[in-house]
Amino acid sequence: QVQLVESGGGLVQAGGSLRLSCTASISIFSTVAMGWYRQPPGNQRELVASMVTGSTLGGSINYVDSVKGRFTISRDNANNTVYLQMNSLKPEDTGVYYCNAVGRSWSSWGQGIQVTVSS
Repeated sequence: QVQLVESGGGLVQAGGSLRLSCTASISIFSTVAMGWYRQPPGNQRELVASMVTGSTLGGSINYVDSVKGRFTISRDNANNTVYLQMNSLKPEDTGVYYCNAVGRSWSSWGQGIQVTVSS
């Protein structure tokens, strides 16, 4: 079972920034892709950002339209960590953020971390 540990959430005012971290118990190169999802209060979980991680040459990155230009997903291969830098935060970014890692025949989730953006 692949373990994913998230950190970096919290309460921030609109316009502020937060950086989420997701550290995996295995090498990032052992995954096919990693990403961040969020679940706003009363809504379904949605994909926020994802990146292909299985190659040392890097891989494609995708963002949901609502965060393009404000959020950046990145990786630290040496520390098996994927980050989500969130700038210009809006109240509608509030929710529980989950890290996800996908392998060839498995998928794992972090425990989730709360992000609250006040207006």
